[in-house]
Amino acid sequence: MRSIHRELEDFQLQKGWEISQADADKSTESLLLNHMLLTTEIAEIAEELRRMLNRAYEMKEKGIEREKAFQLAKEEVAEDIGKEIADSIAYLCKFATFFQRDIEQDIKNKMNEIHTRSKPNLQERMKEEVK
Repeated sequence: MRSIHRELEDFQLQKGWEISQADADKSTESLLLNHMLLTTEIAEIAEELRRMLNRAYEMKEKGIEREKAFQLAKEEVAEDIGKEIADSIAYLCKFATFFQRDIEQDIKNKMNEIHTRSKPNLQERMKEEVK
């Protein structure tokens, strides 16, 4: 992860696509723009998922067995969804660069945090849902 983050950081600097750190106003504007662009990429992932599910449904309606239709539809969108995932990761790396974060370490820390959380029992979860 560190390697790809460094590659993306260098690429973004070469293209002039980094989040501005000039001053608070320029940083704010740049952060908001990049947030909008990130959410657009995430929406494009959702669009590819919708396209896949619609395509699987269409094939099923034409008589293709459900599992086969699902697999064929998945294959149809795989390349495009990969591009949208890559775009999303690039924007996330921009934010990590701006905030001087080590994404790899942050991911490991988050996984450890989740792993070490105590799991509430069913009664505790139900109480939380009622609140």
